[in-house]
Amino acid sequence: MTQELLSVNEASEWASKFLGRIVTPSNITYLVQYAKIKKYSNGNGNIQVDKKEIKEKNDENILKKQEEWKRRLGSDLNWNLSFAHLRESDTTKHVHRLHPYKGKFIPQLVDYFLNSHINTFKKQIFFKKGDIILDPFMGSGTTLVQSSELGLHSIGIDVSDFNCLISKVKIGKYDLVKLDRMARDVCFKAREFSQKAFDDSFDNRLKDKLNEFNKKYFPNPEFKRNVWKGVIKDEKKYGEEKLKQFLEENKEFFEKNGTKDSSELLNEKAMSGFLYKWFPKRVRQELFYYIKFLEKIEDEKLKNALMIILSRTARSCRATKHSDLATLTEPQIEPYYCPKHKKICIPINSIVKHLIRYTYDTIKRLKEFSELKKEVNAEVIHGDSREVNIFDEIKKQNPEFSKIISSKKIDGVFTSPPYVGQIDYHEQHAYSYELFNIPRRDDKEIGPLYKGQGQKAKDEYVEGISQVLRNIGRFVKDIGHFFIVANDKYNLYPLIAEKSGLVIVDKFKRPVLNRTEKDRQPYAEIIFHMKKQL
Repeated sequence: MTQELLSVNEASEWASKFLGRIVTPSNITYLVQYAKIKKYSNGNGNIQVDKKEIKEKNDENILKKQEEWKRRLGSDLNWNLSFAHLRESDTTKHVHRLHPYKGKFIPQLVDYFLNSHINTFKKQIFFKKGDIILDPFMGSGTTLVQSSELGLHSIGIDVSDFNCLISKVKIGKYDLVKLDRMARDVCFKAREFSQKAFDDSFDNRLKDKLNEFNKKYFPNPEFKRNVWKGVIKDEKKYGEEKLKQFLEENKEFFEKNGTKDSSELLNEKAMSGFLYKWFPKRVRQELFYYIKFLEKIEDEKLKNALMIILSRTARSCRATKHSDLATLTEPQIEPYYCPKHKKICIPINSIVKHLIRYTYDTIKRLKEFSELKKEVNAEVIHGDSREVNIFDEIKKQNPEFSKIISSKKIDGVFTSPPYVGQIDYHEQHAYSYELFNIPRRDDKEIGPLYKGQGQKAKDEYVEGISQVLRNIGRFVKDIGHFFIVANDKYNLYPLIAEKSGLVIVDKFKRPVLNRTEKDRQPYAEIIFHMKKQL
């Protein structure tokens, strides 16, 4: 194939037709920026790319991935359930991106089993409009959101108060005009406070110095391409050497300067050790200014929505490396070489830009979902699924829904329990528990990371999940369907099913692609289809 240069828009159109899915100009630009394909120019400053390179990149990725995954995970993978054709914007559509959450499944997986379509692999329809779906490990509320889109009633249970907050905000009904006005008001007041309390001159000069240094020693995309091609043999060593050079060249600048603040700061005596450790002074002050505003809001739904905006902002502004946002390692307060962006970066020193962006984004996403969701009931229960009485809780929260559920019971379950020894679900949002003074119930988690994956941890996990399934089974119809998404690498679920009075009638093994974690090792999930053993 001879070289055929295309503009970014032309490449986007061609790739979309070639791959049979939407490829945006931004996707093409990403490949250029990260040196996955070479950048050409038409002489007028416009970027062009080679059609052959795009095709080769796609063919290489698909073949290598499928061969490697089949070798590591077995040939019984259902690639139709990988949803490999989807863009990130599809898997994080509308409210699914309101707040980061480690360990959530994509909405398309939920939709696949709950919707009224059949295909070669899904040979029957399990649920119809008006049915009631339960998720006893609700997490960030994906099952509830998708149920609302499909016209299904839903109930979610979670032991984490913060998880319940995320889910309530996603499925809530709002006066969007009022929420928009209030969110913008507090956002711009926080910006005004920051501008009055802090002097930006040091930060701006530091950014200028970094930009100049990065252009010289980490030119984009040439440097990235040299890393990918192996021209630069030891990226880490090169990055550390240049970081040391930058710090030495600017030693006097750092010694004589720093972010200056005024005397009009908020009292920090009540702040926890976590906030002191993971947020620089300016960020702490901006966060607490916003919180003082929240304390005056009486409308609980509006207040909850603003809390999620602030929490999302706080997560992005912790004093950590860009590559460590999902899993904190140690505080980072000085410039550092960033393997993600392939240049010298600095930790974020103000929430204002993120706060403005997330404020607008949250309102937009809530509006999008409000136009899609059906008039159905969706309830969140904060409790322990091993013992909660679902009917009693729904009666307290929603008497009308209680009449429906008590007369017909729950039609089915779609859930993803914690995976044994993988995630500490409370700890991943420690910043929000501290910010909002939310009580934690870490001791109630099933299979947390801190307990490991030894035999004792596995035994406790089996018993914990079995207790949940036995308890919720009381409220599910005898003919109800249980869909449980699990990474069952220890083969625990046959025993869990037996101890829960369930039988596995089918299972679907799917490769999990496009993970947000740095760990991109081949990884599979099994969707167990269970029913009651009558």
